[in-house]
Amino acid sequence: MREAIALQQATCTGIDLRKGKNMPSLKGRHFITEQEWTKDEIDLALELSTELKERKKRGEITDWLKNQTVFMIFFEQSTRTRNSMGCGITQLGGNSHDLTPDKMQLTHGETAKDTAIVLSRMGHAIACRNCFYNVGNKYLRDLAEYSTIPVLSLQDDIYHPMQVMADLMTIQEKFGKNLKGLKVTISWAYAESHAKPLSVPQSQILLFTRYGMDVTVAAPPEFPLMPDIVEQAKDNAEENGGSLRFSDNMDDGFKGAQVVIPKNWGGFAGLSEWVDDDNHKLRMKANLLKHKDWICDARRMGLAAKDVKYMHALPADRGKEVTDEVIDDDKHSIIYDEAENRLHTAKAIMALTMGGR
Repeated sequence: MREAIALQQATCTGIDLRKGKNMPSLKGRHFITEQEWTKDEIDLALELSTELKERKKRGEITDWLKNQTVFMIFFEQSTRTRNSMGCGITQLGGNSHDLTPDKMQLTHGETAKDTAIVLSRMGHAIACRNCFYNVGNKYLRDLAEYSTIPVLSLQDDIYHPMQVMADLMTIQEKFGKNLKGLKVTISWAYAESHAKPLSVPQSQILLFTRYGMDVTVAAPPEFPLMPDIVEQAKDNAEENGGSLRFSDNMDDGFKGAQVVIPKNWGGFAGLSEWVDDDNHKLRMKANLLKHKDWICDARRMGLAAKDVKYMHALPADRGKEVTDEVIDDDKHSIIYDEAENRLHTAKAIMALTMGGR
């Protein structure tokens, strides 16, 4: 209990009492990518996430953001993100407005600038998901430029910081805080449900390399990640004693891995949202269909380390990205721990940036 009180004081004053270091307050900070937060700030958020998780299990009330409002703007569908944010702000004593373009004047041409200025005068944070290719991150940056309250990314076309915070929290729960040398494979996998953006694997390679993990990205050559993100991740690995390598062979990627995260990116379904070019869409579909064998199954799991953990941001394309045998295997699959931690990390980010504690 004494530790919980100390951490509440820490998040309020901007002092990390666990490490004994003075830190600037995170109140009012935007959260668009972890790359713009220091490791000490990320660690503080993870420590608060763990504390909030424990307090929820004990049934304790943490109404640190009483009467505060988060405006949630969703340009796409959402299950975990919408509910982790909505439940999270409620459990912190505040409330959320669940907004979609049809509920706002966006469909009539209202700019990000005007939206940000108006909502800033009414609430306490703006959280937004916009994954449209070559649009989403720019939209969030425009919101952030004109907002006087925190802008929290719920995913864009480049980054998904909320997801990767939960991923890191889950990995630490299973492997401990010192993750240096942990072998993690982020693999492309076949799917056709919708056009899955690059943001999840890109955020993963950026953050995991900062914690000294040995990261392998396995993907067909037709589905690369953004070059500038790859270069940043390589710099992170060099700075923090980790590594980043690439393979165009899924089996090779799985060999010896302690964590595997097989997930599609750059799928063809809904490509009209990305590129209005019929020839391009046909090429993308043809490239996708060439790699139907990129599936996480029991044979590939057998190539990994004995106690390998399977992760996925969900929703997974069962029977395409992964077999039921793998995703439902409680010994290796930790997808529901990962999904639950979306709640606790979202609460921590809101508590820190909105300044309740």
